Amino acid sequence: MTVSFVLDPPLTDALRADIVALWTEVTNAGGAVGFVAPVTEDDVRPVADSALAGVAAGVDRLLIGIDEGRLVALLFIADNRFPLKAHWRVLKRVMVVPGSQGRGYGAAIMRRAAEVSARLGLAALQVTVRDGHGLDRFYRGLGYREVGRVPGALRVAPGDDRDELFMWLELPQPQEAALTSGSAAARATSA
Repeated sequence: MTVSFVLDPPLTDALRADIVALWTEVTNAGGAVGFVAPVTEDDVRPVADSALAGVAAGVDRLLIGIDEGRLVALLFIADNRFPLKAHWRVLKRVMVVPGSQGRGYGAAIMRRAAEVSARLGLAALQVTVRDGHGLDRFYRGLGYREVGRVPGALRVAPGDDRDELFMWLELPQPQEAALTSGSAAARATSA
């Protein structure tokens, strides 16, 4: 694996197109990233545009993984948009290129997201998981723990309701950052 990561890359038309293409490919391969297959790029584009607007506004962050010039992984580090939750973020739309499972892209981008978030002074990360894919085991292996579950919250098809799981990771913090993590996180995300 020779993946390199870029935080908040320039949102060029080419990158936007690559993100929509990856998001579509992941969904159609069965990935739980906000849609149920089958989808087209036209289905995904408005949702991607909305997510990228938060990045362009500087509220959310985008972390991408590139291997040999190809977009192979991405996730959004989403702000909660609520002052009492300024000290933690939600990881959204965690995805890797289909067929690459086992290469370490998923674990690598999750570890990098934790590193970046800790450097920003954040106290924790949360990820929401659609039950039925076994992804909770993946996140547990990275140190996340289940902190909540809403039974049947996600209807992926008539008669196929899935639990929504909330996974949580506390981030290590330097002693001085721990005293002011809320205000430090707010300053770090506005910089």
